[in-house]
Amino acid sequence: MIDIKSMTRDELQSFITEQGFPRFRADQIGGWLNKGVTDFDEMRNIPAELRKKLKSICYISVAIIEKKQVSRYDKTVKYLFSFNDGECVEAVLMDYHHGMSICISTQVGCRMGCTFCATGKSGFSRDLTASEMLAQIEAAQRDAGVRISNVVLMGMGEPLDNFDNVVRFLELVGCEQGLNIGMRHITLSTCGLVPKIYELAKLKLQINLAVSLHAPNDEIRARTMPVAKAYPMEQLLKACRDYFDATGRRVTFEYALISGVNDGDACAEELGKKLRGMNCHVNLIPVNSVEGTGYLKSNLQRQQSFANILAAYGVTATVRRTLGSDIDASCGQLRRKYIKN
Repeated sequence: MIDIKSMTRDELQSFITEQGFPRFRADQIGGWLNKGVTDFDEMRNIPAELRKKLKSICYISVAIIEKKQVSRYDKTVKYLFSFNDGECVEAVLMDYHHGMSICISTQVGCRMGCTFCATGKSGFSRDLTASEMLAQIEAAQRDAGVRISNVVLMGMGEPLDNFDNVVRFLELVGCEQGLNIGMRHITLSTCGLVPKIYELAKLKLQINLAVSLHAPNDEIRARTMPVAKAYPMEQLLKACRDYFDATGRRVTFEYALISGVNDGDACAEELGKKLRGMNCHVNLIPVNSVEGTGYLKSNLQRQQSFANILAAYGVTATVRRTLGSDIDASCGQLRRKYIKN
């Protein structure tokens, strides 16, 4: 079956004319898809013959809400979505002063194996299609009755490990006839797949690139992130500098502060020296409590001390505000509980 919702406008026009129907029907179909219809029979101005044809060879990706949790503290909403084949992923809707943001998944599970992450503990099932990424945003918008203006690809999965589908999603999500979300309102997070960072740089997209660093050196990084064994920090930081040179977009480094592992003053000093002079920003994130890891978040004093040391090296850093702490807001936890039950 053909994934009609992952087609670009040109592809849909070509597809419809190949089926023997006028090109303008493609724009009508695209209009319905952009409205979030889940069944071809909902497309009321499409001839029955064409609807029958589409039903026989195509499918429309849907994201069905299987479970929903709302934080008592900040109204953050966590969704567990299922797709046409029954696979499930998580997404988180957050209300910031600059608008509604959603953190979506790009894969069912993850291959990267980071030890502090709940997603990897459930293994990897498959990549998501571009349409399944779109469907998460559309389903959250419908449920919450809001317009989502910012998207973060930081949920389940490694976006650059699903490169082609993610790039197609970026093309579709910015379409004026669709969600029309500008590239500067989209953040892509990666654990540091160096070759894919260079591929992304070639596209010169105006998205925000966030790189999960979580350590000041390879020795500590390799303990928590297996990807560090393939791509040492020296290579990764060079790729980030080259990315800035190619795109003009500042890179953000994500740094999960784990008590007694990577949050000491010596770690902050080492990181500050490595990032000094680089056009970047560091997001310090108190690590999420994930069952089975034994990791504890750094206390407030340690978080601020780390930020102050980076500032002394001219590296801007902020401690990220924790949202949805009462609803297992770090991706992977809700799905694990759902599967167990």
